Amino acid sequence: MIETAGQTLAVRKVRSVRAVGTRAVLAELSGTQDVLALQALLLGNPLPGQQDVLAAAETVLVTADSPVSARRIAALLLQLGLTAPVQRDGELVVIDTVYDGEDLAEVGELTGLGTDGVIAAHTGQIWTVAFAGFAPGFGYMVGENQLLEVPRRSSPRTAVPAGSVALAGNYSAVYPRRSPGGWQLIGRTGAAMWDLDREQPALAAPGHQVQFRAVRDIVALAPQHPARIPAPEVTDGLRVLSPGLQSLIQDLGRHGHAGLGVSAAGALDRASLRRANRLVGNTPSAAAVESVAGGLKVQAIGDQVLAVAGAPAELTIEAPDGFGTDDSDDTDEETGSGPSRRTVAMATPFALLDGETLTIGAPESGFRSYLAVRGGVDTAPVLGSRSTDTMSGIGPAPLAAGQLLAAGGEAESGVVGSPELQPEYPGTGVTVLDVVPGPRADWFDAGALESFCGQDWEVTPQSNRVGMRLQGTPLRRTRQGELASEGTVAGALQVPPEGLPVLFLADHPITGGYPVIAVVVDAQLDRAAQVPIGGKIRFRWADTTDSVTPDSTDSVIPEQEASN
Repeated sequence: MIETAGQTLAVRKVRSVRAVGTRAVLAELSGTQDVLALQALLLGNPLPGQQDVLAAAETVLVTADSPVSARRIAALLLQLGLTAPVQRDGELVVIDTVYDGEDLAEVGELTGLGTDGVIAAHTGQIWTVAFAGFAPGFGYMVGENQLLEVPRRSSPRTAVPAGSVALAGNYSAVYPRRSPGGWQLIGRTGAAMWDLDREQPALAAPGHQVQFRAVRDIVALAPQHPARIPAPEVTDGLRVLSPGLQSLIQDLGRHGHAGLGVSAAGALDRASLRRANRLVGNTPSAAAVESVAGGLKVQAIGDQVLAVAGAPAELTIEAPDGFGTDDSDDTDEETGSGPSRRTVAMATPFALLDGETLTIGAPESGFRSYLAVRGGVDTAPVLGSRSTDTMSGIGPAPLAAGQLLAAGGEAESGVVGSPELQPEYPGTGVTVLDVVPGPRADWFDAGALESFCGQDWEVTPQSNRVGMRLQGTPLRRTRQGELASEGTVAGALQVPPEGLPVLFLADHPITGGYPVIAVVVDAQLDRAAQVPIGGKIRFRWADTTDSVTPDSTDSVIPEQEASN
């Protein structure tokens, strides 16, 4: 208890703390007021080792810089008094909405209101943005009553259109861009919910009030963006001749922006990115090209030093006609190539001379390759990172044929590295991944937990950088109903009502409403990202009795309950 201005106030506490993998903890609280108070406290006075903070419906997710820091943070959270004031500016945002969503009729049946009643209830109250999550510009809005409380869909859609107005639980929201989602769709709007060219990128930020207004059609205004400065001519770098299946610019990600609904993104195989950068003398976090399933072809603009790490593949260099040739018919007996064509090794620095082309072949194993250029790929950073976030659309667009990539100034060494050995990469067989119990493992009985680790899960073609969708024998929950949206991490295995897990990767939504049965240990996320489509995964409960080492899994933070 504390006294202020002659009044005695109860000091509120965190109810409990649950582990989320090895480097994050989930603080459970008694309601929205406590959630926002803890978030304000942690943002104003960060705990040692704190990396990011994310408020949700009844929880606050705190990510740490190491397993040791996560343990320390878990203990400190239980000691904090929640007395921080919550500031709200109350700005009113009006969102014009056409009510013709795919799930409108079903919502009418679920609520008993009918279609017209749902529209009346949605437009007839003021909604308040309690917190942000899932994706940039996605605000969780709380209404003035519970008339529109509905469950999420039993199976999430793989693509929800941008501007979709939706309901789930006791919340309403607007999808800021095309993305996966499991909310009930009741309408659509042309409002730009997220725009990095605005001073406040989010149209409806936490604390804002929102009024939905029914309209017959959407009038989309052209965005008022500042004039674009033409990109400078690239005289030193690479020209993309073919991006292959998908090629993206990635570094080690943008951390610390979860409160805006922005995930870290970054290279899925972090070790391979670091290796490629190390080989060409770059800083570990320099931007490089992440390419899926081979097919990337680039041409040097000026002489370049490159290296490719990750999924092993044939690397072929070709010179322009007449370039570097002589009158002899000599060929390289080892490679069988003539003077105008040669191969180079993976995980080895090599020169790509002006005009020469490099082609990355199909992987022999693994799924993702990383092409580093000395100096790093130079593109404008967004929120401190050059990474492409495919979920939110933040960062550079996927690479396209004809695109020019400038080499930057991220070299930290005057010399290149020595060739390195690479680990064995997953193939189409079974890859074993160690997991620790998730924060909602108690939603599943012993039979479901045994089934989870007792079968081989196949990676489906619907998988991407957001998450790996797995096919197998569905898991049954012991609890029915909805889980309030809460923060989550890369490596989390969410289980929708249909029972098929989704393994979140770097571009995952930062919050989710399905229970997390387990979390892949952080040291094995790189390996998980290299499992190809059609490959199989078997999960194994990590042995937490071993001594703590950087690659050990003895960093599970057991659920801790606050004492009275």
